[in-house]
Amino acid sequence: MKKTLLVEGMSCGHCENAVKNALKGLDGVSKVEVNLSSKSVEVEGEGLNDILIKGAIEDAGYDLIEIK
Repeated sequence: MKKTLLVEGMSCGHCENAVKNALKGLDGVSKVEVNLSSKSVEVEGEGLNDILIKGAIEDAGYDLIEIK
């Protein structure tokens, strides 16, 4: 399963690492790729839960705008 997230507030390498680490800590996540210029994050894994993804992004200090 793959999800594409639109995340506001990411602007640097530190932001990228914070989002990656937050999402990699969730059960089922196998891969996370961040694109700072498009403000998108691709998450791959099994049993991905939108509520947990949203919580992880917000706990890291960023705003989840959309999950596709």
